Amino acid sequence: MKALSCMARTYYRASHWPEYLSPVMDLGLRLYLAQVFFKSGLTKISNWQGTLYLFNDVYQVPLLPPEAAATLATSAELGLPILLVLGLLGRLSAAGLFILNAVAVISYADLSEGGINQHISWGLLLAVLLTLNHKSWSMDAWLEKHLQAAPRKKCVGRDA
Repeated sequence: MKALSCMARTYYRASHWPEYLSPVMDLGLRLYLAQVFFKSGLTKISNWQGTLYLFNDVYQVPLLPPEAAATLATSAELGLPILLVLGLLGRLSAAGLFILNAVAVISYADLSEGGINQHISWGLLLAVLLTLNHKSWSMDAWLEKHLQAAPRKKCVGRDA
């Protein structure tokens, strides 16, 4: 029984070793997703007339005029990935790209099964970034650390 207990303790101690890789995995996810969305934004601005055509005649974005949807989508695809790579406002960036990804699926009726699966994968990876706290290699971690170390001051009438 003692040997079994020793083996179990060794296993559980060793099972935490992969956690040391979490900053690398977090950065890898951020870099991968950033390049996917940034490339899409570059494609949109490289042929703005084509982008406007797609948003007017192919995509059916709910609640927004096509020109506004094209401008917002392109801006989000170019701006949010930069923040994501830096790890600055990382959760907000991941949430914004998650919403953009969902709207893309909703607004394009002719999306193939492979395209839907790709968007689902991106959505799941963005959800991981949104929900897990592996931010040690990010500007958010640096800012949070320095803000916690700073003396507390009132923020908008409340204690920070």
